[in-house]
This record gives sequence, C-alpha cells and structure tokens, in this order.
Amino acid sequence: QVQLVESGGGLVQPGGSLSRSCEASKTSMSFNAMGWDRQPLGKQRELVAGISSGGTPTYADSVKGRFTISRDNAANTVYLQMNGLKPEDTAVYYCYADGRRGIGRLTRYWGQGTQVTVSS
Repeated sequence: QVQLVESGGGLVQPGGSLSRSCEASKTSMSFNAMGWDRQPLGKQRELVAGISSGGTPTYADSVKGRFTISRDNAANTVYLQMNGLKPEDTAVYYCYADGRRGIGRLTRYWGQGTQVTVSS
C-alpha cells in the first residue's frame, strides 16, 4: 500500500509563508497527478492545487498567485509553497497521489491530513 508522508504544516501569521512537501513511499508504482485538497472546519473539502506528471499545475481560484506547486518525479515528492497566507486558508490539508503499477488501474491515495492554521 502507498504511504504519503507530509511535512510543513503548522501555525503561521497572516501574510506569512509555509513550505509543504508530500512524499509517496517507494513502490513499483508511477504517479500521475499529485497535489492537495483541504477542508476548513465545518466546510466542504475543496481542491487546493494539483500537478500532472508532466508538470502542468492546476490551482483553486482562491490561491492563484499565492501558492505554487511543483514536483520531483524521481523522488515521488510534490511540493507546495504557500505565500501571503490568509485566515481563510486555515484547514486540514490532505495530500493525494494518483498511482498505478505498470499499466494497471489508476488509484488515488491520500495522506492522513495536516493542520494549517493562519492566525494572529
């Protein structure tokens, strides 16, 4: 089973920055899209950012111009640089990775969730 290990969460003041990473455990799988969803307390889960295996990014409108996603395919790792953080960015962030073994079925794997809190 694929394990996604996240780092870079925590508490930050408004206007501050956080650097996130999410590494998939080393397996025979290759990974297509990787990225993060988030779920603010009491609200619906939403896409934050995703990136294809070829490096094409997708962002939620609410984070465009502030967040940057990138990846290292050799390391099975995706990175999220979060700048200009706002209180409304406060949420549990869930890393995901879409993986397949060879030509097998594509499956979305999820991290355990990491809290990001933006507050004075």
